[in-house]
Amino acid sequence: MQTLIINIKELLQVREISVTKVSGKEMSVLPTLKNAFLLLNNDVIADFGPMENCPKKNVENTIDASNKIVLPTWCDSHTHIVYAGNREQEFVDRINGLTYEEIANRGGGILNSAKKLNETSEEDLYNQSKKRLEEVISQGTGAVEIKSGYGLTVDGELKMLRVIKKLAQNYPIAIKATFLGAHAFPLEYKENHSGYIDLIINQMLPKIAEEKLADYIDTFLETGYFSVEETEKIMQAGQKYGLRSKIHVNQFTTINGIAACVKHNALSVDHLEVLTNDDIEVLKNSETIAVALPSCSYFINIPYTPARKMISAGLPLALASDFNPGTSPSGNMNFVVATACVKMKMTPEEAINAATINGAYAMGLSETHGSITIGKKANLIITKPLHSFYELPYCFASNLIDLVLINGKVIA
Repeated sequence: MQTLIINIKELLQVREISVTKVSGKEMSVLPTLKNAFLLLNNDVIADFGPMENCPKKNVENTIDASNKIVLPTWCDSHTHIVYAGNREQEFVDRINGLTYEEIANRGGGILNSAKKLNETSEEDLYNQSKKRLEEVISQGTGAVEIKSGYGLTVDGELKMLRVIKKLAQNYPIAIKATFLGAHAFPLEYKENHSGYIDLIINQMLPKIAEEKLADYIDTFLETGYFSVEETEKIMQAGQKYGLRSKIHVNQFTTINGIAACVKHNALSVDHLEVLTNDDIEVLKNSETIAVALPSCSYFINIPYTPARKMISAGLPLALASDFNPGTSPSGNMNFVVATACVKMKMTPEEAINAATINGAYAMGLSETHGSITIGKKANLIITKPLHSFYELPYCFASNLIDLVLINGKVIA
């Protein structure tokens, strides 16, 4: 089926020649086309251009986008959408003065989610998770990475990854699965780190590979969680099964973890709320992209990733939601983009680049997602009538989306 979108006030992220990502000063350039048309052929972009060149042809479906902005759907490269229950009590605990670390030390945090997840059936877990996925799709997300990491047992991690696989089979958006068994040490392994790492490497990974349940591998590389040495061991084990790394790092402390990630050719390093000049130098000229998670900083009141410093140094930067029950219980990428502008001083152009083309890169989808390019997936956001695309971050609490198209079909 062909769909023709006409009278587009402004078509964003137009790239005739596809790029994998944009870095440094390039991030401030968002190619756009005013008074445009966009032709979709089934699930891919077939053509675009100024309205004066709009093809005169009969198509099955025409959408008039007068006074509206059209852009690629968001590419959310870091989420934990699959989880059981919630952690609303910890939200109140933080208001009452407890820190993230204090909550974790008394059995909250990741271990709290792990307990709930292991008590939840796979069917129930799927039904809880699909509601969240449907919500983020309606908010304009057209590609998403989902991590395990709340099982922390062989059965629990496999259950999570099977749910992610089922979501990918039942929903039209691109879903990448990341194995995060190294999210925290279970209580029974608190004093036996090597024992749990052996469980990850010798029992979890072989079964995950056998069922083809993961695209990437992740570790919470942080003081009090997994050390650089432990993370390197897990990254190397993942590589043997073809799983490239996407690593949580530098959320609270900097312990030379980024250098280890670049050494092992990690696809992304995520969080980076604390960052040294040495970390920035290591990332330069590497294939590893930095991913900022501003919703997490907002929700638990920690520093924001120093975007201006990184972009000034010539680095590429992606934005993601970190949707999870404890530190970022929202997958709304519109809020992520707005928060990056308000709190990280990114321009709207930079933030949209970070949440589309760079987000696609951060989950290995540059060839199919993240820009208006002929041959890429017809995943689009059509806004309500706007004065300009600057309203997207400016009206940070308003729903400015009129339609969401996935694979060329209106789904929200």
